[in-house]
Amino acid sequence: MAFKVFVDGQEGTTGLRLLDYLGARSDIELLRIADDKRKDSAERARFLNAADVAFLCLPDVASREAVSLVTNPNTCIIDASTAFRTSNDWAYGLPELAAGQRDKIRASKRIAVPGCHASAFVLAVRPLVDAGVLPADYPISAFSLTGYSGGGKSMIAEYEAGGNDKLLSPRPYALGLEHKHLPEMRVQTGIAQAPVFNPVVGPFLKGLAVTVPLHVDRLARKVDAAQIVEIYRKHYAGEQFVRVMPAGDDSNLDGGFFDVQANNDTNRVDLFVFGNGERLNLVARLDNLGKGAAGAAVQCMNVHIGAAENSGLNA
Repeated sequence: MAFKVFVDGQEGTTGLRLLDYLGARSDIELLRIADDKRKDSAERARFLNAADVAFLCLPDVASREAVSLVTNPNTCIIDASTAFRTSNDWAYGLPELAAGQRDKIRASKRIAVPGCHASAFVLAVRPLVDAGVLPADYPISAFSLTGYSGGGKSMIAEYEAGGNDKLLSPRPYALGLEHKHLPEMRVQTGIAQAPVFNPVVGPFLKGLAVTVPLHVDRLARKVDAAQIVEIYRKHYAGEQFVRVMPAGDDSNLDGGFFDVQANNDTNRVDLFVFGNGERLNLVARLDNLGKGAAGAAVQCMNVHIGAAENSGLNA
């Protein structure tokens, strides 16, 4: 049986990646809306309600509108916007989040795909909160270095046009500390307040690494890097898309430098712990277009429809 799948927003960066992932699969029948009907509400509604799974790759307002057009109770909506990521009526699309999360994704007809920065942050922080090591009221901070594809088609075009020397160096942004991923970063980790979060866009297409610095003496109990690695290994035991790297291993680095792009073209997340007896850095690395967007959406679909979780994905 082929599942009917519609991508609303198929012309955007995430939508195009989804079509790449899904186009070669024999268990998927892609429903394609005509280019001149992409903004026709009636035609969109027809496609949305004809689909077994509808991916929404749209801005928040357009995603909410798309959801309002769905009347078929059997249509599963997988939304890639920020509109529903903290809603109790939607399953958070991170199967590795905690025990029972896959069951929620499997049972729900409304699944919210995490943001790219949030995916990395949550995967690094949630196990330490659950293990009672990181207090919920810890004044947490984080920074993220990401490729320019996270800015969508306009930013990709800006970088790839060349001629602007300002784009040759990393550029911090969202300095008002109101980044759109902050609500889910707080809710899905269980911390009491949103982190001080500083994202930086770099002069490379894709790849992302979120770093979370910790003071050991502010934790609920004293732990070293190796002990945090063991917490990660226990939390993510059996997870095919999460790779926990050994603490203190020089092979994690390239001559002392960290490779942000090493997970590109995969759906994998690598977790690292660096530091010493006083201070630690947690680092989570992923492809912002893969596990940080389209790959995560496909993984959620696979869980929901009962396909092999790695179908169409590179581990």
